[in-house]
Order: sequence, then C-alpha cells, then structure tokens
Amino acid sequence: MEAQTRPAATTQERTKFPRTEKKYEHGPDSKRKEGVPRGKVTEFTFKDSKVFPGTIRRCAVYVPAQYDVAKPAALMVFQDGVSAYLPEDREYRVPIVFDNLIAAKEMPVTIGVFVDPGFKRDALPEPGEKGARPENRSFEYDTLSADYVTFILDEILPYVKREYKLNITDDPDGRAICGQSSGGICAFNAAWERTDQFHKVVSQIGSFTNLRGGHVYPDRVRNSENKPIRVFLEDGINDNRSRQLDRNWVLANLRMAAAFEEKDYDYKYVLGENAHSGNHGGVIFPDTMRWLWRDYPKE
Repeated sequence: MEAQTRPAATTQERTKFPRTEKKYEHGPDSKRKEGVPRGKVTEFTFKDSKVFPGTIRRCAVYVPAQYDVAKPAALMVFQDGVSAYLPEDREYRVPIVFDNLIAAKEMPVTIGVFVDPGFKRDALPEPGEKGARPENRSFEYDTLSADYVTFILDEILPYVKREYKLNITDDPDGRAICGQSSGGICAFNAAWERTDQFHKVVSQIGSFTNLRGGHVYPDRVRNSENKPIRVFLEDGINDNRSRQLDRNWVLANLRMAAAFEEKDYDYKYVLGENAHSGNHGGVIFPDTMRWLWRDYPKE
C-alpha cells in the first residue's frame, strides 16, 4: 500500500482558539463629574538633557486643586505621558481620573509629571505630522540601565520643582512611575534601579521582551533579593505574540507575574482581552490607582 502524506496544516487549522479583541467601556471615574475641582495642567518643552543630549521632548505637569505647598504631595511619573496619558479624549485620561479620585479621597494629593520620549532633532514636529515618531524612544525606554531614571531624577524633577515651585515628597512610598508597552518596562526598570526613589510601578502591556534584553527580567527578579516595590501589571490575551518566546508579550507578562508570585512581591496582575492597546488598561485605570495607593499615606 502506497504511503500517504498529510497536507501541511493551514493557518486556519493551526489556530485552534481564535480570539476576538474586546472593546472596554470607560466608567464614571474616567468622566468629568459635576462639582469636582479640576487640577491645572501645564505643558512645556524640555531640550537641555545631559543624559540624552541632542533630544527635545514634550512634557507636562498636573497639579491637583487640593495641592497645598506647605504639605509634600505624592508623585506619579508617566512615560509617553503627553501623547498617551494626558489627553482627556484617549484611553487613560489621567487628569480626569486624578481629579475624581483625589476629590473622593481614594488616592492622595498627587502631582503628575508627564514625559514623552525624545526626538533627535532641533525642533518638535507638529502632533500627527507624518513620520513624527520619537527617534529616541526605544533607546530610552528599552535599555536596561539607570540612564532613564537618572534623567528623571536629576533633570526633569528638579526642573519641575524649580519652575512650578512644587513641594514633592521624598518618601519613595509616595512616588509612583507608570508606562505602557516599552514605557511599562521602562517604569519597572526605573524603580528596580532606584528603589530608594520609587516604590510603586504600573506597567500596562509592558514590553518585557527581547527588544533590548528585557526578557531577562523574570529571572532577574527570581535571582535577586526582594525589593520594596509594589507592581501593577496589565496585559491582554491578544497582545503581540510570536513563536520566538523572547518576543511574545503575553508570555513575557505571565512570566513576570509568576516571578512576583514566587518571590512573594506585593503585586497585582490583570489580564484582559485587548491587543497591544491602551483600552483595557485605561478603563481599569481608576481601580489601578485605588489599588496602588490604597495605604498611602499611612495613618
């Protein structure tokens, strides 16, 4: 009897569990509420970096209405801050969420600092301009070093405190850092490198993959002494996936969560049905803030 060969599997046959991305709807804490005091947002351009020379970037600072210069305020730094986290018509809507939760006393009075990655040019392109992607983003965000957190601590925060006369706490329990995608691993790396400055991290669809070696972090967490870092991880089952294990975002975030569980970190991992987008992370952002700030300041 002549041997029979089976036809090669089609893409459809290999995809045993087709997944459909879910669109999440924002709740009331991500929308303007009548009677809630509004904080003030001031945008500025920063181009005098010694850590990342030759760069120019958009930045902003949010000061809540309840801010009292006599009392040190908490701090939260956002990567891709002006482009992704600041706009009130996009997913995260940070000023709206902060206004609502601070007024409800569900998070502390918190200064928000929003920092976009650097362009390697003399002047900023217009928003939405064709090809207007920050050339220095991956170098700043995906590199596993202390350079980026040094840039924040030695350049951005002194500028913000000086120019806007802000009283920001030095207590690392009162300092958080947040980002999405490459900004997510950047936020974690900042706290990992400078735990004396940041104890709270939010990573949404974080790129703990081998863009610039970030896939090593799960093993690094397992093999290091525990650090006093609280971490919120968010990802989606439809995030970027690859047969290369070190280039699979879903697996990378699962491995990070597993490492935190093994080492008994204070962490929360939430898996949605989104792709590589800010929709799910933005919709749950109010609850993320409640969890992150739940015991600060201590009585």
